[in-house]
Amino acid sequence: MIKSLSPITLAALLALTTSLSAQQSDTVDAGSAEPATQAGESAADQVLDLGQPVDDGTPKLGDRYSKSTHGDWELACVKTEAETDPCSLLQILSDPAGNPMAEVSLFRIDQPGGQAVAGATIIVPLETLLPAALTISVDGAPGKRYNYSFCNPLGCVAQIGLTQADVDTFKQGSEASLSLRPAPAPDQLVEMKMSLKGFTAGYNVVDVVKQ
Repeated sequence: MIKSLSPITLAALLALTTSLSAQQSDTVDAGSAEPATQAGESAADQVLDLGQPVDDGTPKLGDRYSKSTHGDWELACVKTEAETDPCSLLQILSDPAGNPMAEVSLFRIDQPGGQAVAGATIIVPLETLLPAALTISVDGAPGKRYNYSFCNPLGCVAQIGLTQADVDTFKQGSEASLSLRPAPAPDQLVEMKMSLKGFTAGYNVVDVVKQ
């Protein structure tokens, strides 16, 4: 499995699980000192550990998993019931402490006559100043500005199109910079670095979405 942005921390999930377990325990204690044997259980089943299936790491339906690694990019797929799982080229951008801050998920587009040859979904932190838009530049060259589409509990989302010239710039570059302004401090510019190591190899194998 690969790390991703999530509004729910593991600590919060464990706290919730502990709270629910305590409530269930209180309910059992209040109803009876000795809970009745459930259907299909024998007295031996209640005292013998029957074991639990070991998680072998196989993705479950709806899980996002890494199919392959290309430099600093992952070919991230979602487990479905289809014969072939949909995949995108993914990179998680982290802060200096290693905490996930933003996510870039990219795919190719088959759009005869269209300017965009690829699309990307970029998720940045909440409380981003939306009117300031998102700027992407490669190796310090003049960048492009993209508008945000919407925000949800995970963050604010920009759905962008990339021309062949944009893709070629990514292939030839070494590092891209994603710049935004926080709403609480609009005079400050926050820059996140996106490595382009392995981009070409990953781009060549990522899914093509027909338009």
